Amino acid sequence: MRVNPINPETMNEEVRYVHDEVFKLITNSQGPVSMINDEGALTGPFPPMLRFPQFGIPALSFVRSLDNHATLSKKIREVAILTVGAAYGARFELYAHEIMARHFGFSAAAVASLASGIRPAELNQEEAIAYEIASVLSKGRIIPNSAYNLAKEILEEDGLAELIFLIGAYTLLATVLNGFDVLS
Repeated sequence: MRVNPINPETMNEEVRYVHDEVFKLITNSQGPVSMINDEGALTGPFPPMLRFPQFGIPALSFVRSLDNHATLSKKIREVAILTVGAAYGARFELYAHEIMARHFGFSAAAVASLASGIRPAELNQEEAIAYEIASVLSKGRIIPNSAYNLAKEILEEDGLAELIFLIGAYTLLATVLNGFDVLS
């Protein structure tokens, strides 16, 4: 890891406020995934985001906005996130979201497939189209019209827009995680 967790006591007021807000958010929403070390510092993508707040705080705001306005099911979101994590080999993203996917009801086999970049057979129609869209975008490709139109039919226009922005957000997170070699 290239940026170590930051002790909250050493932060300036602005960064400490963000730290405390993130701390509250993850203790409420990330349930089974531990993202706090023994000293009370945030781990995962948060150390680089807090170390470079001019970039990290806007990124956190974007991700939080997606959470605050989420309409897609947790399972659809996890399919997209794991697909991005697998495409980028983002170890922490895979670690955290493999746990979350199991928590939301995916089988161990489905989680293993998604984390390996393989579409599981057990996905429902909405989850399958989320996998297809995330897979295409994670390869840096344009979504074919046929896939876009099918996704719009299945998820509706707002759901598809949410999915595309979610994929973009987790692509950003995967890049940050990989750039700073975040393991835990």
